[in-house]
Amino acid sequence: MEQLTAQHFADRLARGAAQAREAGLDALLVAPGPDLAYFADYLPPSTERLTMLVIPGEGEPTMVVPVLEHDSAAATRAAGAIRLITWADGEDEHAPLVDQLWSGGRYAVSDSAWALHLLALQHELPDVRFAAFSAALPMLRAVKAPDELDRLAAAGAAADATFEDILNVAFAGRREDEVAADLDRLLREHGHSRVDFTIVGSGPNGANPHHEAGDRVIQQGDMVVLDFGGLMDGYGSDTTRTVHVGEPTDEEHEVFEVVKRAQQAAFDAVAVGVPLQEIDRTARAVIRDAGYGEYFVHRVGHGIGTTTHEPAYLVEGETQPIVAGMCFSIEPGIYLPGRFGVRIEDIVVAGDDGPYRLNNTSHELHLVR
Repeated sequence: MEQLTAQHFADRLARGAAQAREAGLDALLVAPGPDLAYFADYLPPSTERLTMLVIPGEGEPTMVVPVLEHDSAAATRAAGAIRLITWADGEDEHAPLVDQLWSGGRYAVSDSAWALHLLALQHELPDVRFAAFSAALPMLRAVKAPDELDRLAAAGAAADATFEDILNVAFAGRREDEVAADLDRLLREHGHSRVDFTIVGSGPNGANPHHEAGDRVIQQGDMVVLDFGGLMDGYGSDTTRTVHVGEPTDEEHEVFEVVKRAQQAAFDAVAVGVPLQEIDRTARAVIRDAGYGEYFVHRVGHGIGTTTHEPAYLVEGETQPIVAGMCFSIEPGIYLPGRFGVRIEDIVVAGDDGPYRLNNTSHELHLVR
């Protein structure tokens, strides 16, 4: 896999500046978090001290950092393309940032920015207009470059290997959190540096889409929803498979098959130029026509990249057309309260010649012991 270089980050900074110009913005204000990692190869400590990268539509990117973090910021692969300005404890930390902005300007700010700093800027520059990245530039990181798709594919393959391995562990008679610990361990063994979630929803707990694995003992006859993912080489994985302990009932098999058909139909609907909401509508129609529409309670998908959830979102009302290079989940589900749930999720890339999956484990209902 190609290593990220200074040129990759210079190209990202240039794309950010171009998108700012196209959106009528004077600059992007990039706070610590996934946006700063994406543009500046930098993840500073999460503290109240101000760090902010300014990417102007025209001109040199500048990052304001605490003086005690100067050397770390200067050691990144993006440092050669970014001018650093420092401030010291006891000084007005916002003054050097205010100097980079101008009265009456329009700026997009990372969603992860601290309110403390944004409110200070609003106080110092009352006639400046600020907007969140998600509102002003919802597609800022949605279209992936080839090097990003390579990393997402590797993370997806590691998640697939984790699923294949988890099929060999015992489920019945063990607590959900014990199986979740197995998933965590396996993700790390297959190369993940960070695990963000390991959902294990057994029996009635599977009807809660975001159930946190607990002390319920998994029983013979349980449907079990497994949703897990995290970061590998800076890029995310996220996949869901539903397994069954022993033989399923006819009803359980029917619900599973409906979800499987919905997932396939949604995948088949992905094409460049199609509005994102159409993918949600396609999956929802399959589930609704089978009589389970009220039990599909969430959007069908979300983007993935340097975080496991990010734009674009595949949901009713999202008219943004699909662009080649977008990468997102497709994860329909049916959740029968107090009984069981089923979800099947793959990460999908919209290619020029059609979609392809980054998760390729079988969609069949696996029986576990």
